[in-house]
Amino acid sequence: AESDPSFRVRLGPGPLETDAMDRRVRFECPEWALLPMIAAFGDMGVELELRALQCSAPLDLRVNTLKVIGREDEGGARQAMIRKIHTAGLDCVPTKWSPLGIRLRDRVDLRTVPGLLEGYVEPMNEGSQIVAALVGAKSGEAVVDYCAGSGGKTLALAAQMSNKGQLVALDVNADRLAEAKRRFARGGVGNAQRHLITDGPGGGVDPWLKRRRGRFDAVLVDAPCSCVGTWRRRPATRYAPQNVNLVALQRSVLERAARLTRPGGRLIYSTCTLLPDENELQVQRFLDSAFGADWIHVTTEAAKKLAVPVDDDGFLRLTPSRHGTDGFFAAMLRRRL
Repeated sequence: AESDPSFRVRLGPGPLETDAMDRRVRFECPEWALLPMIAAFGDMGVELELRALQCSAPLDLRVNTLKVIGREDEGGARQAMIRKIHTAGLDCVPTKWSPLGIRLRDRVDLRTVPGLLEGYVEPMNEGSQIVAALVGAKSGEAVVDYCAGSGGKTLALAAQMSNKGQLVALDVNADRLAEAKRRFARGGVGNAQRHLITDGPGGGVDPWLKRRRGRFDAVLVDAPCSCVGTWRRRPATRYAPQNVNLVALQRSVLERAARLTRPGGRLIYSTCTLLPDENELQVQRFLDSAFGADWIHVTTEAAKKLAVPVDDDGFLRLTPSRHGTDGFFAAMLRRRL
């Protein structure tokens, strides 16, 4: 169309977008998401978020402190990698919220980024880095990354643990776990195992999960979701068929993951969506269920170590408009002793 000089003429002299347009058209927001987004951000705030979700996504990196050695603190490791990237002629800046993040100012071939192929830096959106930081994994702990996918957050957790302790990446997709294995090797991760979740006999719970109930200090649940927070990165998901009851699936995953957490341990629920039914309402339903009596909501306390303040209701929400990150939600629960 751009090569056809008559195209604009046929459209007419007016603007391509007007305030009179239906919001679903103007902001490329499917009907199933519009009302939940208004519920989350209000009638005015929703337009800021939907507009931000139409912008290009930034390219962020996380400095891998398992490999960037000889530095006394995270800031020193990041500055060392920023200097290397600048020396290669690439423009980058420190991320605002994550102490290990670097944001590239331009879209580049990742293969040209110094240290990436060797595992010194990993592609990871700043919002995802913050969610991993909320876990607060410590050296010597037993930690699970439930729904680990290809292991992006597992890599960050291994660095938090200094490769000491037990770290398990769980997923239902064998291909993603195979990719995680390659990333672990590149990133110098030595304390991570992988387990493919399968149904037990008769369609029951995976025996591996049954045998490890109450064993782990921290369990991160990066739940399957509608991915609204990643629309600018993956625009095709806006109109992908919603064939799965995500809320029911999330609840099942959360309950199974909760059983792995020891008394006194931490359960972190996160998504990359902005819709309340999959986020704060999902957590509240869990707390109101038979499971809830064993758990305390402690996100505000846990997030004190982060640069990002939690919202007034005690949940961590990151949005493209407010934080410049992908959209993320996170909550931490602590199991009573």
